[in-house]
Amino acid sequence: MKPGSSILMLLPVLAVLAPGAALAQNDDFASVEIVPHHVRGSVYYLEGRGGNIGVSLGDSGVVLVDSQFAPLTDRIAAAVASLSDADIRFVINTHVHGDHVGGNANLAALGVSVVAHDNVRLRLTQSGSEAAARPILTYPDTATIQLDDEVIDVIKVPPAHTDGDSYIYFRNSDVLHLGDVFRTTGYGFIDTNNGGSAAGTIEALQLAIDMAGPDTIIVPGHGVLSDASDVQEFVDVIIDVQGRVSDLIDQGMTLEQVLAAAPTADLDERWGDPERFLTGLYNSIAGGM
Repeated sequence: MKPGSSILMLLPVLAVLAPGAALAQNDDFASVEIVPHHVRGSVYYLEGRGGNIGVSLGDSGVVLVDSQFAPLTDRIAAAVASLSDADIRFVINTHVHGDHVGGNANLAALGVSVVAHDNVRLRLTQSGSEAAARPILTYPDTATIQLDDEVIDVIKVPPAHTDGDSYIYFRNSDVLHLGDVFRTTGYGFIDTNNGGSAAGTIEALQLAIDMAGPDTIIVPGHGVLSDASDVQEFVDVIIDVQGRVSDLIDQGMTLEQVLAAAPTADLDERWGDPERFLTGLYNSIAGGM
């Protein structure tokens, strides 16, 4: 059997299981290419549309971190098949957002076990997602997957981007996947509607810095490979802007007034459009989160 053939055999099945991958695919997804990048050791990540997918390769199975969108599952499976002949055994969700869990149901239908924090399953259930998309293996604090030569630690962090965020640490490869608590593509996002908080974001990012060794490679939820110094820069900006927004709230400003005051004007050239970041930050501070 040639490398990747066992996964490639699943691709016609995926097209049937997920009509969005073929019949209902729009131009946005039709143009998406899934590109593998080697990180270190047995760990890769897949770049596509949505969150970076972590990939851990082993002789007896593949572990994914997140699943992007349902219309991309066949291309994700093909990208994995280009790296390994082994079947996908587990997909670990870093949090509940659709660009990270959208392919869950497709993978579950192929026998892949979906793993996530208890709150991810709760949020998916509350949102009315199909049962097949919900994790069947959940944990309150931590979990460990030991497969072949890699030990994978799944670590719940304080409510940050959402209330179901987890970090994934590949011990032997010394690679840390932070999900959307950290990104290199712009300001962060505190999703207060899904339990995220400013204080938790700062605490979770400090945890990542403390976990990382001098050679640890960090995979962000969106963006490029990083290290602890990049995370430090990111959290420093959040702390800075948190202080600015807190001062404006203390002056009695509404969210609209804070946005109009442009408190991040000197930072936006580096970090991009601040509106979503400022909205989440305002809601979190004003709500005491």
